[in-house]
Amino acid sequence: MNPIQAARAAGQQIWLDNLSRALINEGTLARHIADGVAGVTTNPAIFHKAIAEGLDYLTDLDALRARPLDAEARYEALVIQDVQRACDLIRPVFDASQGDAGYVSLEVSPALADDAAGTVAAARRLAAAVARDNLLVKIPATAAGVDAIETLTGEGLSINVTLMFSPAHVEAVAAAYVRGLEALAAKGGDLSKVRSVASVFLSRWDSLVDKQLEELGSEAALALRGRTGVAFARRAYQQYLARFHGDAFATLAARGARPQSMLWASTGTKNAAYSDLLYVEALIGPETVNTLPDATLAAFLDHGRVTPGAVTAGVADADAHIAALASFGLDLDVLGAKLQHDGLAQFATAFAKMLE
Repeated sequence: MNPIQAARAAGQQIWLDNLSRALINEGTLARHIADGVAGVTTNPAIFHKAIAEGLDYLTDLDALRARPLDAEARYEALVIQDVQRACDLIRPVFDASQGDAGYVSLEVSPALADDAAGTVAAARRLAAAVARDNLLVKIPATAAGVDAIETLTGEGLSINVTLMFSPAHVEAVAAAYVRGLEALAAKGGDLSKVRSVASVFLSRWDSLVDKQLEELGSEAALALRGRTGVAFARRAYQQYLARFHGDAFATLAARGARPQSMLWASTGTKNAAYSDLLYVEALIGPETVNTLPDATLAAFLDHGRVTPGAVTAGVADADAHIAALASFGLDLDVLGAKLQHDGLAQFATAFAKMLE
């Protein structure tokens, strides 16, 4: 087995954090799927790069400019084609896994991050336009987003929750998912057809916290560098186990409900001093997903090592790390709110540039 297949045998799905028309047209995505890649994630920054730099869109762009559409409608017309084709390519994975894997994600506009009603309407519209069972509509874990997630889950939509940066985000999103499933069950809906992943972002944690630890400058503070992303993920996984493998979820599970899987995102290492697989090898575990950018996927295939259950190793160390950060005045929920704000701003900027 290659490392992607070995991770799958250990219970983790490896997804690709990229999509472009070139990846589809040149057969690269099909080769990734043959290697074992079990899903695809996208975001506004990914599509901005694809459309701004990709020659494959020029003919369609010229045709769209002749139609009375605004820029966002043109954008959607382009990327929905890509998402549909990717959904169709990976559909055999969806079918073979009975809907557990084989998904492609498409994000609602970042401008809707604080608009619950607008997010619900956009998610419904995008799901109808793509018209594929293996679509995940991507919604940020803002307060408005959490409300929308509950509503849409209650309607039977499958959601990828994005931009989660703190234990508070993990708890709020999981609770909204459960409430949505309960509402769907009350209406007699088929819970088994709902799939959700909760995307926690990792590398940005170390980029932020390392800088603050370096400003503190003490030996004890500097010793904590490069460990926060993994510690947060391991703590989030413990929250997942408590929520979805306890008695509270048992009734929904008996009706076919699936747990909301933890998805490790932002897993490309930003600090060259750290392992290029820092956020991959340490976080292998059952019922998890890791979405990898191209370079990280290539590194994993080349020299990745799979240790089953790695995500549950060192939980005590993760708790000790988080406690040590707190002793220096670094609170994960406070810093997580800042990281989410910054992440939303980054996606909004990329989206605005793309519309231009």
